[in-house]
Amino acid sequence: MTTPFSVTLPSGETWTPTFVTELDDEKCIGCGRCFKVCGRGVLELVGLTADGERISVNPDDDDDDEEYEKKVMTIAHQELCIGCMACASICPKKCYSHAKTMV
Repeated sequence: MTTPFSVTLPSGETWTPTFVTELDDEKCIGCGRCFKVCGRGVLELVGLTADGERISVNPDDDDDDEEYEKKVMTIAHQELCIGCMACASICPKKCYSHAKTMV
């Protein structure tokens, strides 16, 4: 039988982290809020072309580039996620899906 991975905090409370699994490109507006709150390097801002190709962009660049249709966030390094859900908490469009890890 598998159970969700959980941690006992110093307070004695049990915390079960939920790790990022997906990000909905259709909902994402590329605002970058999630990128700014994630200190783990999980996310990357990319530009989507009309053909659906992903182009790396600078998150600090406010200029709209003609190479892509819109900016969206992507999960670049899922393995670095610590399950804090800060990205989902700050996302105005609720683009994120998270899941528990079973052990």
